[in-house]
Order: sequence, then C-alpha cells, then structure tokens
Amino acid sequence: MNNLRTILLSILVICTYTINSNTLSAQTDSPASLVNPFIGTGGHGHTFPGATAPFGMVQLSPDTRLDGWDGCGGYHYSDSIIYGFSHTHLSGTGVPDYCDILVMPYSGELQLNNGADGNPGYGSHFIHSSESASPGYYKVFLNDCQVTAELTATTRAGFHAYSFQKGSTPHILFDLQHRDKVTGSWIRIINDSTILGYRASTGWARDQRVYFAARFSKPFIKYGIAENDILLNEVSYADGTGLKAWFDFDQNGANQILVKVGISANSAEYALANVDAEIKGWDFKQIKEQTYNSWNTELGKIRIEGSTKDRKTIFYTALYHTMICPNTYNDTDGSYLGSDFKTHKTSEGNYYTVFSLWDTYRALHPLLSIIDQRRTSEFISTFLHQFTDGGMLPVWELAANETWCMIGYHSIPVITDAWVKGIRNFDADKTLKAMVHSANRDIFGLQYYKKYGFIPASKEHESVSKTLEYAYDDWCIAVLADSLKNDSISSQFYLRAQSYKHLFDASNGFMNARYNGGFYAPFKPEEVNFNYTEANAWQYSFSAPQDMNHFMQLHGGKKGAAAFLDRLFSASSETSGRDQSDITGMIGQYAQGNEPSHHIAYLYNYCGEPYKTAEIVSRIQHDFYVNSPDGLIGNEDCGQMSAWHVFSSLGFYPACPGTDEYLFGTPAFESSTIHLENGNDFRINAHNISATAIYIESARLNGKPLMKSYLKHSEIMKGGTLDLYMNDKPGSEFGIDEVNCPVTSIAGPQVLPAPLASPNEMVFSDSISLSLKATDGALITYTTDGSEPTINSKTYTSPIVIKQSTSIRYNAWKDGFVSPPAQQSDYERMPVGISIVSLSDFAHQYSGSGRNNLIDGLKGSGDFRLGGWQGFDGKDVEVTLENHKTEPIKGVSVGCFQDINAWIFYPAEVQLFTSDNGTDFTYIQSVKNDFPDNTWGSFQKTFKFNGLNIRNKFIKVILRNHGPIPAWHPGAGNPTWIFSDEISIIR
Repeated sequence: MNNLRTILLSILVICTYTINSNTLSAQTDSPASLVNPFIGTGGHGHTFPGATAPFGMVQLSPDTRLDGWDGCGGYHYSDSIIYGFSHTHLSGTGVPDYCDILVMPYSGELQLNNGADGNPGYGSHFIHSSESASPGYYKVFLNDCQVTAELTATTRAGFHAYSFQKGSTPHILFDLQHRDKVTGSWIRIINDSTILGYRASTGWARDQRVYFAARFSKPFIKYGIAENDILLNEVSYADGTGLKAWFDFDQNGANQILVKVGISANSAEYALANVDAEIKGWDFKQIKEQTYNSWNTELGKIRIEGSTKDRKTIFYTALYHTMICPNTYNDTDGSYLGSDFKTHKTSEGNYYTVFSLWDTYRALHPLLSIIDQRRTSEFISTFLHQFTDGGMLPVWELAANETWCMIGYHSIPVITDAWVKGIRNFDADKTLKAMVHSANRDIFGLQYYKKYGFIPASKEHESVSKTLEYAYDDWCIAVLADSLKNDSISSQFYLRAQSYKHLFDASNGFMNARYNGGFYAPFKPEEVNFNYTEANAWQYSFSAPQDMNHFMQLHGGKKGAAAFLDRLFSASSETSGRDQSDITGMIGQYAQGNEPSHHIAYLYNYCGEPYKTAEIVSRIQHDFYVNSPDGLIGNEDCGQMSAWHVFSSLGFYPACPGTDEYLFGTPAFESSTIHLENGNDFRINAHNISATAIYIESARLNGKPLMKSYLKHSEIMKGGTLDLYMNDKPGSEFGIDEVNCPVTSIAGPQVLPAPLASPNEMVFSDSISLSLKATDGALITYTTDGSEPTINSKTYTSPIVIKQSTSIRYNAWKDGFVSPPAQQSDYERMPVGISIVSLSDFAHQYSGSGRNNLIDGLKGSGDFRLGGWQGFDGKDVEVTLENHKTEPIKGVSVGCFQDINAWIFYPAEVQLFTSDNGTDFTYIQSVKNDFPDNTWGSFQKTFKFNGLNIRNKFIKVILRNHGPIPAWHPGAGNPTWIFSDEISIIR
C-alpha cells in the first residue's frame, strides 16, 4: 500500500508539474532556470547568491565580506575568500546585519581563526568558475580545504552537503562569534549527531535572537567548544559571547557529510521542530528539487515571450528578488517573536519580518497585490499584530526590532493600496486607529509638522523629505477613512495631505526647505544636503503624487509640469554638497539607483505626454538592468529595485499607490501573461515591438479601443487581453487628451500656503526690515507678543522694522481656503563689539547662518544636521576677529562638535594669537583636545582660554585639523571635518 501510495503521489506530482509547465506555453525554459542569483552581488546591489525558499526564514549563503557597506548582504562578487555559510541574509539593504549561525567545513589542522587578519584560518579561497547558483541551490569548491559545498533550503531550515577529499580529516565548524556584536550565546551537544544553540546580537537590529538546531548525517567522533578561541575542557554545554564549536568525523567513512539546520526566533526546541518538519530524511536532491519547484510555481505567475534570453534572465531574476523578502518569521506551529519580544501565535497564515517599507511601498507591495494577494493579506495581518504587540505599525522592522530606518510611516500606503484593490480581509476600523496613532506621534519632526503644517529646517533634519512623505502617507489615511465614511478623520488628513504646498518655492519651481519663515538659501537644486533624504531638491520636487492636478497647476499647467520634467532629465548629472553613495543611475538629475525617483518617469502621463515616459523607461530598462553581477544600478532594497523592473517590463507602473491606477510606459516583451490567484489570466500583447518601436500608438482592452494612458486594477483582475500597438515614432493621440490622462487630486477644502518671511536670517546687527508675503494676495495678520494671531490681529501692510530680539507670529487668511497654522520667525540681535575680518572657506552645505555664524550669539544644537554648525572639510580653520571695544578681553571660548560616524572630529588643538595691526600676530596660548577620538556618538566641547588680559585690536583663532581618519575607522584615510560654533568673548 505504501509503495502504491508513493507511485500515485509521484504521478500526481508529475501531472501537477506538467500542468504548470503547460501554463508556460511556448516558453521552452522554466522561469527558475532563467534566474541568475549573481545579479546584484557586485557593484552596490548588495544581494546574496545562496539558497532560499520563496519568502523563506532561512537564507543559506556564503559570507565573503565581514563588514562595510558593500558587505550588507554578506557576499560581494569581487571577493575571493569564503569564511563560511550562514543562515540569514538581507537582500540588497543599505545597512549590514544578519549572517547568523556560520557553518564552515574544512580539513587538515584545526583552525578557530577565520583568517581575515592575515593569519592562518578556516576561511578558504574560491574562484567563480567553480561556483554556481540557481533558485534554492548554491554550490562552490573551496580551494584551500578541497571541499565541495552544496546548499539548499526549505522555508525554515538550511541543508548543507559537504564533500571532502578521501583521506582528509573532515571538520565542521559552527562560529557564533561571526559578524556583528554578540550579546549572548550558548551551545549544547545533545548526542553524537545533534546540537542545539542560541545567538543574540546587536547591530542594526538592536536585539536579534536566533535559536538553531543542527543534525548531522553521520555521528561525529570528536568535538570541542571554544570561548574567544580558548579551548574549554570536555564540555557539552557552554555559554558566552565568543563561542565556536567544531566537530570531527571519521576520515575512513563516506566522504560526504550532510548537515540540516533549523532556526527559530523563539526557542531551540522550535528550531528542532522546524527542521524535523521540513527535512524529514537525508535526501539532499529531493529538498533541492522541492525548493526549485516551489520557485518555478511562484515565478510562473508571470509568463513572458519574446526578446532575448538575456532580457528574460534579467526579468526573472528581478521577479525572483521580489520574492525573497519579507521573510517568514513564525515557526511551523504559528509561533512568532512579537515586537514586544514575547512569543505569540498566529492562526492567520504566516507572520513576517524584514519590512523595508520606505522602499517597498512604491512597487514591491503593489506588485504582490496583483500576483500574491494571499501574502499581501498576511503582511497586513503582521502589521496589525505588531501594532497590538508593540504599540505601533512598522516603519523598518527587522527581526522583531523597529530600526527606525528611513522616514515616513509607509506601512500605511501598503494597507490603503491593498484596501483600494479589494484586499480587505482585515479589521479596517482597528487599522484606521493604528494609522492615526502612527501619524500623531511626536517623533521625527511630526510635532512641528502638526504645529506649522510643515517641518522647519531648523527643527528637524531632512525636513523637506519628511514633510512630503508624511503628506502622502496622510493622504492614504484619508482615503481609507473616506472609504469607511469616517468624515472627521478623512477631512483632517486630506488637509494634512496638502502640506507639500508650504514647501513649493514659486520662484524656482522646487520643493525647498523652510527656514525661519522663508525658503532655505542659498539654494542649489543639485546640492545634496540634510534637507533631503538620500537625495536633493531635483529628486524630491516631484513628490506629490497624491495631488498631481494641483502640482501641475503650481507649474503653470500640464505643459509647464512636463517642461519641469524635461529639465530634470536634461540637467547635468553632477551633484554638489555631501557625498551620497545611493544617488546612482543618473539621467540628468533623475536617480534610478534610489527610490525617491522611481515614480518620476511615469509622471509625463499626467501631463498628456506618455511618449516621453516610454523614452525614459526604455532607457532605464536597457542601461541600468544588466545580466551581470553589477547588473543593478543601486541597492536592491528588499525587492523594490527589481519590482520597478518587473512592472516596467509589463508596460505599466503604480505611480501613486493608494489609487487603483497603473500608468503606461513601454513593454519589454512581445507578450506577458499574469496568472492570477482568482483563476483569471491577464495577457499583454505588444504588437510590432522592437528596440526602436517603444511608443504605444494605440491600444485595445478585450477588443475594445483604449485611449487612456493608464490601466485600472480591476481591469487586470478580471482577466482578459490588452493589445498594445507599438510604433517607432511618437505622435499618436494615445493618452494625449485630458479625458485620457490619469488624475489624482484632493477635493474639498484647500490649504492656503504659509506666508513667506524675508529675510529669514535669524540674526541682525542694528535693525532688520521684515517683509511678509502670502499666496494670491491673502490677508496677513501678525503679533509680536507671542500670542496666537487671529484674523483680528494687526494686519500686515508694510515691512516691519525690528531693532531688538523679537519673535513674530503671523498667519494668512483668504475666503475659500483653510488658513495654515500660525507661523513663527525669530530674530536675534547679534552681540556687539566684535566682527569677523577673515575666515577660512566653509562648506556650502554646512554654512550655518553665513559668514557671521561663529559670532552670531546662537549656538549650534545637538544635531549638526540642523544647520547651526559651520563645517570645514579636511583643513585647519583660521578666523580673524576685530575687537571694537576698549575693555580688556579676559577669556575666549570656541565651541566644537564631534560625531566620528559622520567623520567630524574635534580639532587636535586650538591656538590663540593677537595683533595690533591685523598682519603681525603673536602666539598667546593653545588648548589641546583631551576627548578621545574613538568614542561613537554626538558630543559638544568648548575649548576655553581663561586668565587673559588682551587689549589688542585683532584676535586670531586657529583650529588644527585632527588629520586623516584613523586606521580602525570604516572611513580610514579620508579627511576629517571640523564643525565649530560659537566663538565667545568674555570681558
């Protein structure tokens, strides 16, 4: 009976596979066979090539890079040494973590050192010609120890196959000290073929917990445990922070040793249950094929035809990368580690971790809302569990930790986008409460956003990006509230969704930071500074997708907005300001290598010029997605970079998640078919497509003419056929007329932009004449006594002359508009009696209040990114002051800032000189730095000169630069910065 059952099951598997293969139609290669896991492992893609199941808990992959930005995924294609194979990896992030539970086979003399320090170690050289990978499988020959390593994985377990040379002495090492800082670990030897263990660490995830259970295919004959490479005497259990364990096997036995390792965030017993449930025997080939077939099933949800094998490989590898994470985080019985670090159990499908939401809300999650609605529901369920367990929706969640990485509260658009697209099997009212809770916290500038309607640059770094992204997220809250008929919440958040209006600088068309009531100056749109997140004004000035109708009005209409887009793509690609490695893949000032740009090419559709979208998208597809290790132009970012490519290859893209519209670009293949969970198929045929025929001349949906330049989600889910007729010249009527353009707009009450104050410098010498200006001639009222201005307060009619330190509050009023929150500008009179004669050149992006920043009476804050500090790059700083008073100077103090993570070091020494003529200076004193240069964190220090009796007319202060960054620092050898503010005179 068992044999018969086996035969019947085999027939069923064969039939199932045949059915799946038949759905691939004319495609001769299976989708999984077209995946190249090495794409993105070079350059700055930060992917890994190892074995993982779709959305798996385990990512079993080689580690070749121990630290650094290009070691985020644990592997870099340029490396030549493998240190072992660990069970967790991040896919394309910009911050390193994971690489937990390292296993390394080797032979010969016992080694505990990994060899990264140049001394003998267990790490082994390898060459790429002896390395291969496919979905769910990795193989490499380790040259130094002559071992062939093969890896595969199930959802919660890794499976290792190590083939040793005959006659060798096989060792298998478990290194729990590998990579990030260990906070606690233990290993227990259960018997001669089973071990349990635990590793806790702190890194990007401040408290990461991984339990593991390992079973060996043959008994080990000897073992040992070491703490910090010191051997422990014959123990079967040890705990500490530097544990390694090794296992020796009979060299006369079979030369292949199999190891299966289950992991869990809850307990070693759960880890053992996971591995025993998912890998029941020792058939490595069976597990490898099982995982490969699961990948074929997932990747087979989209079938493509036409184009070259290279382009198919790029496509299916991109689709593969969209299915690596989020990662399953619950054990086989549903237990998961909650955001309160307690064990809970879910009965609502799987629970997940690794939510790179600032990246993935844009395209990854909208893609999965089409091809994987079941998991989309599970993601939202996970969000709600995290709110229930930990009190908040995730921002950038990793292994039960909230990392607070990036900005916004972008779990909200994922939820709203799913709701709008009909994925609604969750408690919407509870979800809305969770959304409002996220939006009303007083963190990351939200307190100022609520107070002023935008975030002032002097209050919070990255103020422009945060304001714009909060506004979009707030619109998503309003959309869900609107759908639930909750008018009070929807009206409140539709107003907040218009906050971008306060940042629009009509003088140049850019989204500019607001500083003391005016706009940030001097303004350079190509400058990368701390007003923006990993970007500049060019890349963030199109971030109002929720209200494109008004955005276009701000630019003078559709033609004006299209012209502004033209300027973006034709501008010089040079940036200024601080170095930002994420800004890559440049077309003009458009940066495909980072997410804020990803929707921009599609905005031409709103302007009635979809053919320009086709041109840009086609160029991006061919220039920045390549079948090679460096084939991604930027970090993969947990599937977002690839999701952009998948959508764009199909011919459309979700420029504004939260709507049900996808905007047309240009398809990459002759035919693409999406196999939907509801049983329907949606097929896209691109007739006459070629390398030059990239423009949609006309379209038909299910045989009916389609003139609009967008597609609705419901039209896809119903199934059917979309025929696109391509041409090699633009100029058709497709998507041109207003009725055929996509629309996003915010109806109802409109926000009046906050008035502008000029000048917006916070300090003045004798007096300042303050001008206030409002949009469209709105009435402005103001107060100078700190009270809230009302419509009955003093009316502004002419410039206000200020002679003393004053705080002025003002507001705008106009019928038909909602007045913005009251604004505030602060003006401080500078200390008298001293002036700057000469000053070393400071960095434009760290200019403070300008030339007088060092003596303006305003001291820099605890956050150097807010602009109060003056920055000098890689040089000594000299400042000459003229003394205008006759009273003797009894003391001089110089304020400085240190944050070695940002390469800002205290000066090594501060020197004081005096002169009567401003030319010939006499040395007076020096104060050496006594604060350590290897302490991480942000610090302020005042260098003081006391006991003086200076009557000279001129004073010179020299801040001696620290010198190059020390060798132990990740930025070793680079020049250091000096940040200074304020120089004070004591009389």
